[in-house]
Amino acid sequence: MQVTRDELLHIAKLADLELDEKEVDNYLANLEDILNFANIVNNAPVEGLDITIGANEAKNVFRKDEVKVFKDTESLLQNAPDKDQNMFRIPKVIE
Repeated sequence: MQVTRDELLHIAKLADLELDEKEVDNYLANLEDILNFANIVNNAPVEGLDITIGANEAKNVFRKDEVKVFKDTESLLQNAPDKDQNMFRIPKVIE
């Protein structure tokens, strides 16, 4: 895909990039390479292919979200640096 010098300068302005004259030609070549590769990927034949999420069949196995009641909360909190009403007390992280 051909990108004009004006288009590149417009994109650079939108991205708040300051390009000098030496960089413009390099950026033009790189941007054209990227767009050509994207065009190749977009035109790849995908008819008849199965939908895949990844390269293998691994998937997340989710468990049911259940509340568990601990009978021995004192031993659960024995190593807590600070506790309050059977809960861990932590430093405030949001101002």
